[in-house]
Amino acid sequence: MADRPVPIVEKRLMDVKLGELGTWIGARDFTPNGIFAAFRRGYFRYYNKYINVKKGGIGGIAMMVVGYMAISYRWEYDHIKHDRWRKYH
Repeated sequence: MADRPVPIVEKRLMDVKLGELGTWIGARDFTPNGIFAAFRRGYFRYYNKYINVKKGGIGGIAMMVVGYMAISYRWEYDHIKHDRWRKYH
């Protein structure tokens, strides 16, 4: 038995075809409350998948630390690039 067709609005990003991408993005909620809700859903999804498990490992926390390091490096890159040793002639 075939599954019922799902409206584009209810599909996840990975299930959207390239031709439907514009319609899918147009249906997103870009208000501050909608963006906050999206971040909250992402946090809870990450937490339940990697942190709140019976037999957890270091993987979930390591991903968070590496992500924090990458974001911190990106934020401070303008200051870091001026500290390079320069060869003066």
